[in-house]
This record gives sequence, structure tokens and C-alpha cells, in this order.
Amino acid sequence: MCIFVSVLLFLDMTDSLLEQASRQRILILDGAMGTMIQRYNLAEEDYRGARFANADVPLKGNNDLLTLTRPDVIRAIHEEYLEAGADIIETDTFNANEISLSDYRMEALAYELNAAAARLAREAADKYTARNPAQPRFVAGSIGPTSKAASMSPDVQNPGLRAVTFAQLADAYTRQVQGLLDGGVDALLVETIFDTLNAKAALFAIDTELERRGARVPVMISVTLSESGRTLSGQTIEAFYHSVKHARPFSIGLNCSFGAEQMQTYVETLARMASCRISMYPNAGLPNQFGHYDETPATMAAAVARSLEKGMINIIGGCCGTTPAHIRAIAAIAKNHKPHTPPAEQHDTVITGLEPLRITREANFINIGERTNVAGSAKFARLIREKQYEEALSVARQQVDSGAQAIDVCMDDAMLDAKAEMTTFLHLLVSEPDIARVPFMIDSSKWDVLEAGLQCVQGKCIVNSISLKEGEEEFLRRAALLRKYGAAAIVMLFDEQGQADTYARKTEVAGRAYALLTAAGFAPEDIIFDPNVLAIGTGMEEHNNYAVDFIEACRWIKAHCRHAKISAGVSNLSFAFRGNNTLREAIHAVFLYHAIGAGLDMGIVNPGALPAYTDVEEELLKAAEDLVLNRCPDATEKLSALASSATGTTAKAAAKTDAWRELPVEQRLSYALLKGLADHIEEDADAALQALGSSLKVIEGPLMDGMNEVGTLFGEGKMFLPQVVKTARVMRKAVDRLTESDLTASHAPKVGSILLATVKGDVHDIGKNIVAVVLGCNGYRIIDLGVMVPCDVIIDAILREQPDMVGLSGLITPSLDEMIGVAQAMQQRGMTIPLLIGGAGTNAIHTAVKIAPEYEAPVIHAKDASETVRILSRLRQPGKREAYLSDLRQQQHRQREISRERDTKKAYISLAEARRNKFV
Repeated sequence: MCIFVSVLLFLDMTDSLLEQASRQRILILDGAMGTMIQRYNLAEEDYRGARFANADVPLKGNNDLLTLTRPDVIRAIHEEYLEAGADIIETDTFNANEISLSDYRMEALAYELNAAAARLAREAADKYTARNPAQPRFVAGSIGPTSKAASMSPDVQNPGLRAVTFAQLADAYTRQVQGLLDGGVDALLVETIFDTLNAKAALFAIDTELERRGARVPVMISVTLSESGRTLSGQTIEAFYHSVKHARPFSIGLNCSFGAEQMQTYVETLARMASCRISMYPNAGLPNQFGHYDETPATMAAAVARSLEKGMINIIGGCCGTTPAHIRAIAAIAKNHKPHTPPAEQHDTVITGLEPLRITREANFINIGERTNVAGSAKFARLIREKQYEEALSVARQQVDSGAQAIDVCMDDAMLDAKAEMTTFLHLLVSEPDIARVPFMIDSSKWDVLEAGLQCVQGKCIVNSISLKEGEEEFLRRAALLRKYGAAAIVMLFDEQGQADTYARKTEVAGRAYALLTAAGFAPEDIIFDPNVLAIGTGMEEHNNYAVDFIEACRWIKAHCRHAKISAGVSNLSFAFRGNNTLREAIHAVFLYHAIGAGLDMGIVNPGALPAYTDVEEELLKAAEDLVLNRCPDATEKLSALASSATGTTAKAAAKTDAWRELPVEQRLSYALLKGLADHIEEDADAALQALGSSLKVIEGPLMDGMNEVGTLFGEGKMFLPQVVKTARVMRKAVDRLTESDLTASHAPKVGSILLATVKGDVHDIGKNIVAVVLGCNGYRIIDLGVMVPCDVIIDAILREQPDMVGLSGLITPSLDEMIGVAQAMQQRGMTIPLLIGGAGTNAIHTAVKIAPEYEAPVIHAKDASETVRILSRLRQPGKREAYLSDLRQQQHRQREISRERDTKKAYISLAEARRNKFV
């Protein structure tokens, strides 16, 4: 079972009748063409007609051919839907592309079929517009997905194989688009896309053809989702949206496979996320055992009404199984509701693999793994040269496992065919869901290699890079192509004069590039500057301020280039100290700490070798900081002295490393967590269990102390995600050992169950994991859904598992909005179980003011794991439950009243009075 997501894209709607109509009312789309054709019980002869009577293959089922052989049937179907109230009708061209028509050996008919079908629908629409000019009717040219996928292999034994290429798809789509446009359609409908790369090829072809004609025509897209809420090629609905958002959608919505009831959650997700209009055209319920659709017009209209009542819809219609009677019933109800008002556009930087990655300040720093770059890893380069692709994939997997949130892929090597290797490796990468869930950075100094990479990946990539070094014309040409491919761009700070090395040159080139790109329509949030990390500590005085210049350039870009992001190739900084990884890692830790504070958003690093700022030994930290910040003229010599006495430094480090083993066991546990050291964690867990008497005391004591410090350091920018991931693994290993050793805890009877989830858009789960461990030790059954959990998955799990309570976790700001959506969905389903809200990004006031009003059952903020235990204890005791909940409701009511008063009674004083009140 699958659903289809539809996107309506408008390039320029200034004077469009369709735009005007969409503001006035909810528009009605027609119903199923295939279902209606089946009612005519057409035979082979109807498909052949006189023209194709001697065809040497069966033609029955080629519904698009009926436009030529039985135009009366297609015209009648169009008019039935128009009579029922449809504002938009679709052409009978779903499979009228060369790739699909090859099944019938009719590739040569592609243009003719599309032009004829468009003219036929145009005549019908114009006929009804003439009858009632106050309700103009529109024609959407239907463009199907073809029968082949660009992102998936047709052979399970050969994951790198593709049945069709991006170029072949774009070529086929171009011919179809030309026929539809020449036939007079009002919009183009790219339907039932099961692979986002197919959709991107269609969008590319449409954009190119419209640009050639100087025309502006609305474009519609449809993508299929499976029961999991992902496309058949694995993308989440949010990742899909951001992968096609570059086409500036007018609306996005859902159609087919699900009935209106099942579709509602997805529509709500899109309505909250998309800064455009929303469409919805479901099936007539779910198919029965014979594949038929039994939902009556009245039943379907009632289900549709529930979505209309929430004000989420702009375009409504029907898909499989729907008839003119269904459309008539839906149209009658739609008249009573107002169209959806899209939220303001958010200039968030989002790149996607199978899942989205938001680049925000709350994320601290985005790690882009460098080990799948042939210039960044000698091992990877050797594996590619030797065609050892399976082992090369393991390098990519290891980066993701180590905390890389995106991976850099570069094949620029004199001994390699970079274009061929980029294509081969990306085809293999996208076939590995555990790797392809993260976005890719396609990295090359050769434009043809970059384009080849873009034609392999369905998600929204980062391209590394473009620059002004070949002049403005070429810079803008490449930027325009990147926009058509739907990619974000690294803009290296080069121009015709060469590399920008000083602060003055960096800011000059950045300002010029930003002005050119934004004036040309390139989204500012898709601009990622690389201000050039240049080597320091080279012994040349003119290099000493390179790191400072970079850091200060970051501050300038953030202040003057709104919504743009900043990236860096970090390893270049310490090139002068190659061969001494200890010194290089110290330099990187210091540089990242200060650069992130100045605005650096991401960097190409080895996530497995990224030390925390606080992990650098004190003497080395001071020397590295003197060098990076250019604080003294002899900084290079001081750091070089440490490098020359590497043996002594190593001995001191080893002594310090051994010394922590002499600490009391509670301190050893906390230290191991803070440093991500797992070598002794099991023996220390055993010793702590023996000393403290229970696993719960160990967890709530030394382990919690260590994790709290990790959270503090992460929030201060002194630790990065890879280090945090390491501490989580050590924590899990300790807990597993404690559970295994403490038979009382592992065999205790369960007192209740709690479902836990880090909400969609958020990958932080350390706090949630601690809560799970603590509650597990207190006798609760834990149902942990993991991270990045969509609302519909949470709701389905609640219905399936029937937990006693639900706990939502989140760290970053967007998580709070997602929690509100989950609360609303629980209320809509009539749920009554308590909802617990936790995570560093949450607080009691936000919970009371924003979340609790959306859910009638208890909504409780829990600040940490210990507090969660106390809350659940109160909820489980009948004598305390009602008193606790009564106090909670009163407290939250007071918090809402105080918040309301603050919003409505803000008193301002004059500037003069404020100055009189200043501190002295």
C-alpha cells in the first residue's frame, strides 16, 4: 500500500487565473481516469482502431492511446468530471512518454499523444468555462513516473546497476512536456513519482523547456509513499519536500492509495512544514480483497470534511476508485470551507539524504565526513583504484557510525576516471540505506564530475564547489544549473584575482558572490561560504593570522549575508604539522571552538578523530591557542618544540591516562563517560554496583554526573556530536553490564509501560536514553522508538503498544513545534494517557503555554530522569494522582495567565527615562 504526494509548482502566478481562484475558494481536482475507462469495458479493437489495426503487440491497457482511437470516451470522462464540479481536469497522458511507450513499441508517438490529449481536454475545459465564466476550468498535463527508477537497481545482485539514467529521463520528459505545452495545458502534472530522482529529472526537463520558450507554466508533481511514510526509494516526506522545494512550489499535497482518513496525518505534516498551498486527493477508501474501492461518495466526502475543517487544504479531489459522484459530493462540502493559508516561508538550510538534515545554530556543528575523499584518505583512494567497492562502502558506513551527519565524496585523482568513479560509487552509496540516510557533499574541481554526481542522487546535496575565479558569467551559469538540480552550493572565496587570504579579501569576495547569487534568484539559505582555511604555523610571518582572518570573516558573513551558512575544510589548517596527529587534533579542537562561536556551521573532518576542546592537555591547549589566535610572535616555535619532544609529551599523556585509574570508582565512571573510554567500563560498573548496592544508584549517581557534564560541554560548544555519540555508547555498555549483573533490577516485575521518542527533526537522544535506563531500573517496560520519529509513527505505536504514558524528547527549537503536533494528533485520536515532555530544549512554561492546551489529558514537563521517576510514581498512586494532577493544572493555568498578561501588557518607557535609570 502506498500514498502519493502531490506538489503544485508555480513559476510566476502574478496574473494567473488559477492563483486568483485558489485565493477565493478550495479548488476541485477531477477523479480517477483509469477507473472511469474500466467502466466502458473496452476491447482490443477499441485500442487499435483503424490506424493501429496491424500492430504486432497487444495494445489493450495502453489507455493513453485512446486519445487517438476513442477520443469520444476520453472527452466524455472529462465532461462528466467538469459537470460534477471539477475546476482542474487531467489529460489522458499518464504513460505517454517514450520509456513507458516502449512497452508497446510506440515511442515515436510521444509528442503526438501528448499534444492531442491536451487539445482534447482543453476543448472540454473551455466548453465549461464558456458556460460559466465566473468558474474558469483548467487543464493539467498528466506526466507519469515511467516504468523505471533512477535511484534503484533492477537487479538485487547488482546494486550499482540502473535501468535508466537521469539524462534519459530528462530527454523523455522533454518530449512529453513539449507536446502538452503545444496542446495548450494550463499546468503540468508529474504524477505518481516513486523515486525522487525521477521527479527531479522531470523538473529539470520542465524548467529547461520553459526557459527555452520564455514561458511560465504551473507544474504539478506526485510522489508515492509506502505505509512507513517514505517514498519507495526510501525518503521521508520531509526529505522529499526539501528535495523538490527548489522548484518554488505553489502547493504540496497527497493523493492515491490511502483513503482520506489515513491520509490526514501526512497532510497535517505538510501543512505545518510547507510555505505553500496544500492539495489532497485520496482514493475512495482502501481497496478490498478484490482490489476494488468500496467507499461511497457520502462516506468519502465525510472523511474529507474532517481535513477541510482544520483549514489545511487548498486543492481537493479524488484518486483511485473515485467517480464523478465522489467529486460532486466533495465539491458540495468544499464550498463550506475556507482554503488553507500557508505559513510564512522559513529560510532554513536543509539538505537531505533519505532523511533531512537541518543546519541550525542549535545543532552546534555539522560534521561532514572526509574519509570518502580520495585526497583525504590514502586507504579510500587505494580501495577505489583497486575497485574494492564493498570495503570502500565500509569506510562511508564507519563515518556515519562515528557521527558524521553528511559525507564528502571526492574522486579527483590523476589515476582515476573521476566522472566514472563518482557515478559508480554514488550508485552504490544510495543503495545502502544506513549510509544514504545522511546527505552527500559532491566534491570535485571538475564541473562535469559535479554534474554526473548530481544526476545520481535523489536528495538535496551540497556541491563543493563554485567560485568567481572564472568570472561572473560562468559563476552564475553554474549556479543556475545547481538550482535546477536542487543543490546547495559551497562558494569558495576565490575570484579572478585568486584566493582570498586576508580578512579584507574574504569579506570582499563573499559580499560580491552573495549579491550576485541572490539577485539571480539563488536561495540565500542554499549558499554555503568556505572562507578558505589556510595553513598556519608554517614559519612564514604572513601566514600567522590566517586562522584569525577566517574566524573574523565568519563573523562578517553572519552579519552581512543573511541566511547563508559557513563551511570549512579543517585539516588544511594544521598542514604544517602533518605526521603529528596529536598536535594537529589539538589545533583543530581550538580552531573549531573559536570558529563555531564566530558562526562556522559545518566542516569537513574525520569524525572519529575529533577531540573535544576540554580533552586537550593544558600545556598543549595553551600552545595551540596561541598559534590559532596569533597571540604571540613565537607561537609556532613553542608548538614546534612540543612536536620535537613528542616522546615526552606522549609519556606525560600516558601517565595522565593511567592516573585516572587510581580515582575512586564513582569518579572513574564519570571520567570514562566524559572521555568516551569504554576499555574498563564493565569492570568499573561491577565495582560500583558492589559499592553502592544497586544499579539504580550507580545510574543516578556517577553515570548521571558524567552525562550531565557531557550535556553542559555540548551546550557550550566544547564537545561535538561524535564525542557525544561516543559517550552514549559507553553509557549503554555500562547500563547493559549493570542490568546483566543486577538480577534484582533485570527480573523485577514491570509496574507500567512508557513509550519514548525523540521527535522528528531531532537526532539527540542521550537524555532520552538516560530516562529509559532509569525507568527500566524502576520496573517500567520501555518502548523506545529512537530518534527522528514522525508524528504518525508515534501515534501508530501508541495504538499498537497501548503504553501507560508517552515521553517526547527534543533538544533543538523545531522539536518544540513537532511536540505540539504530536499532542494535537493524540487529542484528535481521543487518547487519554499522560504525555511527558523532556529534553534540553524544553521547559515547564513552554509546556504549559504551548503544548498542554492542545491535549486534554495530563501534559507534564520532566526536567531530568530522576524527576521523571517521581512524576510516574505520583501518577501510579491513586491517592496521590488526583491531587498531583489538580496542582499541575492550577500551576499550568497560572503560567498561561502570566504569559498572556506579559503578551498583552508590555509597558515601554522612553529612551530618556531608560537612560536616567541606568546602573551607575
